[in-house]
Amino acid sequence: MIKVIELKRTVTDSNDRDAECLRCELTERGIFLLNLMSAPGSGKTTLLSRTITDLVGKARIGVMEADIASDVDALRINALGAESIQVHTDGMCHMDAGMTRNGLMGLEGDLDIVFLENIGNLICPAEFDTGAHRNMMILSLPEGDDKPLKYPLMFQKCDALIITKMDTAPYFDFDLEATKERVRALNPAISIFPLSAKTGMGMNEWENWLLTEWEKQKNA
Repeated sequence: MIKVIELKRTVTDSNDRDAECLRCELTERGIFLLNLMSAPGSGKTTLLSRTITDLVGKARIGVMEADIASDVDALRINALGAESIQVHTDGMCHMDAGMTRNGLMGLEGDLDIVFLENIGNLICPAEFDTGAHRNMMILSLPEGDDKPLKYPLMFQKCDALIITKMDTAPYFDFDLEATKERVRALNPAISIFPLSAKTGMGMNEWENWLLTEWEKQKNA
């Protein structure tokens, strides 16, 4: 006879409680935390670099760069004058609430908005609540328009989807409208922003959304 074990709570239940506590603490401190997820090479750091530059004087932005190794991305953000910290995950393929809390302790400035640049993959990061107020992801044109079909949970968990590298559209067979339809079938409430951080196309729409969501959180 096969023994069946029924789980009454999710295996991430403890992390979910920690994440909710962290969210409440950040709200009280006036910090708006965004969890940014994507596959490697999608353009997370390029997007953040352009956003930080565009929003100088409008918001004080910090970045937690999560990676298995290296501090390349953190150094790039620091060069822009924004505060950043590198978080090494010791081989873990995602960030959870406890790791996020530890990373935030390393940010010393008086910040308004903090981005958590999560580990680059489309599976594990979607499964763990980091304590962020909003979840967002990047899908780049070179990755293909089939990703919502292959990794549905990631798209279901996100409040915003940024479709990057739109300047490369002439060179890739990427169906933008089909992608939007597939994503909205999974998550009707998601906000979608096609853009190019390189040329600036679509950046205003994304940045306006960011500032609006930050304002909503301050008034919540």
